[in-house]
Amino acid sequence: MHSIVNKPMVGGGEIVSMPMMHIALTYNHWLIDRREAVSFLRRIKDVVKDPRRLCCLDAMIF
Repeated sequence: MHSIVNKPMVGGGEIVSMPMMHIALTYNHWLIDRREAVSFLRRIKDVVKDPRRLCCLDAMIF
């Protein structure tokens, strides 16, 4: 993972400084479908953005 840096983003119709971090995922496309890889990466993004979501895993698939 990369470092967290503040970047300008649009939030609530205004340009605000928000912490951002780049995340990359490498996978073997012969073994894992792209849709599952993207779903997994989106789930990781959601949990990093709001760790309280870890408490609600019953409705989410990792």
